[in-house]
Amino acid sequence: MDLMNLAFGVTGLLVFASVLAGLYSARAGLSFLLVFLVMGMLAGEDGPGGIAFNDVKLSLWVGSAALGVILLDGGLRTRLSTFRTGLKPASWLATVGVLVTAALTGLAASLAFGLPPLLGLLAGAIVGSTDAAAVFALLKSSGLRVSERLSSTLEIESGLNDPMAVFLVLTLSAALLQPAAATPWAMLWMFGQQAVLGTLIGVLAGMGVGELLKRLPLGGTAEGLTALLLLAAGIGVFGGAGWVGGSGFLAVYLFGLVVAHRAGEVVERALAGMDGFAWLAQALMFLLLGLLVTPSRLLDNWLPTLAVALALMFVARPLAVALCLKPLRFSWQEIGFISWVGLRGAVPVVLALIPLMLAVPQARVLFDVAFVVVLASLVLQGSTMVWAARLFNVNLPDAQDEPAVREVFGDFALDPGVPVRDICGFYGLPDPGFYGDVAEWMARELRRPPVAGDGIDWGHAHFAVRGMDGRRVAQVGLLLHHTKGDEDGA
Repeated sequence: MDLMNLAFGVTGLLVFASVLAGLYSARAGLSFLLVFLVMGMLAGEDGPGGIAFNDVKLSLWVGSAALGVILLDGGLRTRLSTFRTGLKPASWLATVGVLVTAALTGLAASLAFGLPPLLGLLAGAIVGSTDAAAVFALLKSSGLRVSERLSSTLEIESGLNDPMAVFLVLTLSAALLQPAAATPWAMLWMFGQQAVLGTLIGVLAGMGVGELLKRLPLGGTAEGLTALLLLAAGIGVFGGAGWVGGSGFLAVYLFGLVVAHRAGEVVERALAGMDGFAWLAQALMFLLLGLLVTPSRLLDNWLPTLAVALALMFVARPLAVALCLKPLRFSWQEIGFISWVGLRGAVPVVLALIPLMLAVPQARVLFDVAFVVVLASLVLQGSTMVWAARLFNVNLPDAQDEPAVREVFGDFALDPGVPVRDICGFYGLPDPGFYGDVAEWMARELRRPPVAGDGIDWGHAHFAVRGMDGRRVAQVGLLLHHTKGDEDGA
């Protein structure tokens, strides 16, 4: 009993101190998650706390359950309407992007540590996916107003790319331990099984629970039970999908998405409670992972591990994002921002526990690489998200900032139903060769689902999307650039 009470007391104090420190660190632009991680390290065997903790299995259990809760919360908050602009790019990033990132980072790990190619690729796979906890938390707390295309792409990617990373880590670990069993057919079958079963279980369970929530008497004093019901159902879906061979990560994210779509009003009332559950999951997970690491051992290989982290952030991730998004007509500014905001959080460290538990050769090196990558990502990328949005000019202006609004959305508001040839003729712009209205012309010229903030330069004018009504451009702004003739006339 004394040991149990001590464990409860220490855990409570660590979480309490972490939250207090995080409230002040957030003002300096540092991630809450970084504070939890550092608190765990300080409480560990190399810190003042001196707690010797090396239970890999417990860490994997807690980490996996926490990721399930975080993905559930993310799915509940992701509007299905955002799939119009975010699903296609996020799907490419969650599949091809993870593969390219893993391959390039794996090459860097092989060169930095002298690892065999397969082991280096495993290191790349461990850090290949972005982290839902880090992305969701920072997008909510940063106060950024980026376009729907950027926010939905980042959020959906972080929810969908974990299954690919898990698949790669399990497959490569099996290939290192049992090379004869890791045939291409076996790997393809495993991937298909995880994707199909995870999708089916998540969607069907979401439809069933969504209909059930609309019929349950959850008003009045029972309203507080909604978040608990969602949490219990989500964890059940997560574990059940994994038990039958599907991807629990994919299933629980899709479950949350479908439930929110089916029973939106009920879910809306439970989001505050789910937010508390998600923060608790993040706090326990990062504290536990901080306890598990030994900082003194990280110093032995700090240079090669840092080289891998920098290669991921400045080479692998940007190349993967450009390869996936440039064909979809994303601008270089959008590609640059998405590349930089590909945050790594607890997912790589949790994935690094799998080779440790399976006794893969040099698994401890892989764990150290994952931890340094996460630390570098939270420090460098997490603290500069707002700066990156300004650098790449992707932050939409506040409605009260009239000069900034005019710069982005134009000086004049146009009727989107006016024929575009009439507009061009009135302002002396080149003939667009199109007989439809301005809204139709802009959608055609953009060649991608339009969102507020999109723009087209045409002659000496800039047409901007001010607002959307579903899939149609509802408000158009016009900004006229100064020409040489204007200056001479003045």
